[in-house]
Amino acid sequence: MTRVIVSTGRGGTGKSTFCAMISKYLAPPLLLIDVDPDQSLCDMLGIDLEKEEVSTVSNVVFGTKQTGALTSRLYFDDLETSFYSNCIYKSEEFDLVTLGAKWTEGCYCLADNSLKGIIPKLITGYENVVIDSPAGLEHLNRRVVSHISDLFVLSDPSLKSMKHIERMKRIIEGVRITYDYFYLIGNYEFNGEVEKSLQDLSQHYLGKMDYDTNVKDYNLKGKPLWDLPEDSPACLSVKNLLKKIQETDRNHFQVRQELLA
Repeated sequence: MTRVIVSTGRGGTGKSTFCAMISKYLAPPLLLIDVDPDQSLCDMLGIDLEKEEVSTVSNVVFGTKQTGALTSRLYFDDLETSFYSNCIYKSEEFDLVTLGAKWTEGCYCLADNSLKGIIPKLITGYENVVIDSPAGLEHLNRRVVSHISDLFVLSDPSLKSMKHIERMKRIIEGVRITYDYFYLIGNYEFNGEVEKSLQDLSQHYLGKMDYDTNVKDYNLKGKPLWDLPEDSPACLSVKNLLKKIQETDRNHFQVRQELLA
């Protein structure tokens, strides 16, 4: 059964870094979906879609039909065919689909709805699916996915993040998104005292991501985070988080055991 793993949170909390890192340790076949128009996950993985001649969902949708809604079944079938032909980046380790930027005025509704309609069929056959969300709350209102296996919320040590989590839970309930597991993760800005307060505040707190100078360096040079040394703080943090989950349920994730050892 496919596990749908979603990373969300306020801007700058480390969602894309977390997605890139956790995906490294998940068992294939693996699908990554970048719902952030800024294509942060692509950057974290060192992928240049234009150079690879792979389209974003937005390029296909808005290039096919500039205005209007998905009212024609024929149009949706044409779009779906184009999507499978042009929008899936494939590598030996994973497949990747990205929403991408819209280069004209207007909202992303058509692209979001197109992706939403394709996802149920798209994820079939994958062991793990990792979705990187844009910053904020609006993507939850869009309900691109209706059921999440594992929801990871990245947080910084601020009152804004605490209020964000409260609002996020309210929206999830209001739009009827369901999830099996909810995890709260602190970013590298957390110190021991703040981390302790978060542990007391939430039973869902799993741990924190440690600061890693390599991440900034790799991002600057366009190097994929998958190439980070296994003893780097980012790798060790994610491995520790996954091991904590496995201590509770050994079969929770299908992981690359050789990398977690």
